[in-house]
Amino acid sequence: MTSTCSASQKLGSLQDLFNCVDDLLKLPLTQQALSNEHQRSSVEKLLDGSLELLDVCGNAKDAFSQMKECIKELESVLRRRKGGDCCLAKEVEAHMSTRKKLQKIISKYLVNLKKMERKNSLNKDSNKESTLSLLRQAEEISLSVFASLLYFLSQSSANLKCSGWSLVSKLLSPKQVACEGEEDANEMATLDSELLSLKSGKASGLQVSGILKRYDALGSSLQEVEEDLECVFRRLVKMRVSLLNIVNH
Repeated sequence: MTSTCSASQKLGSLQDLFNCVDDLLKLPLTQQALSNEHQRSSVEKLLDGSLELLDVCGNAKDAFSQMKECIKELESVLRRRKGGDCCLAKEVEAHMSTRKKLQKIISKYLVNLKKMERKNSLNKDSNKESTLSLLRQAEEISLSVFASLLYFLSQSSANLKCSGWSLVSKLLSPKQVACEGEEDANEMATLDSELLSLKSGKASGLQVSGILKRYDALGSSLQEVEEDLECVFRRLVKMRVSLLNIVNH
């Protein structure tokens, strides 16, 4: 299983989770429980959390979109290649520079996400009402999935020795890093290694064709993840609207 395939599967499961949440919020008993004045504070925390989830999901979607465009630009350069390895080395260097800038953005997203997780842990609601508990668990699962997606993008950029990665590695829990490491080799990281070899040595037309084919497949996979994130984003919006309707009923 490739890493992008795993990402799509995680997002598919997340969509299923929020479909279940949507069904739960439609139940009269759920609406009655959440509209109770005694639950007001807890529901407002969920509303705040839903805004944060939308922000994180949007950031993840933007990161995948930017990575996809970055790869498309490199594909275009390789297709236009007209002999002369110096020219190729220059363009590869430009691509790597763009990737490093993107990595800095992703690093900030991961740092902010970790702060969010810590804040949620410290301010954990003691309310034991079952519906609230399920919604909080859905929030925790979502943050974990978004973190793993951003970490996936960071793995490849880490191979380019971008500054800031060491900080991200320290912020991610050992368990989370180990879990990600159990997946099959990150296809982006593998392609980066080939790209570095192109930059430092001569590249045959056959080598360039092979890399182009793999980058094309990767671009399609990133597009699929981006579309899955858009679907999750829409479900998060729907959940927030449902909660607001219950509160304002």
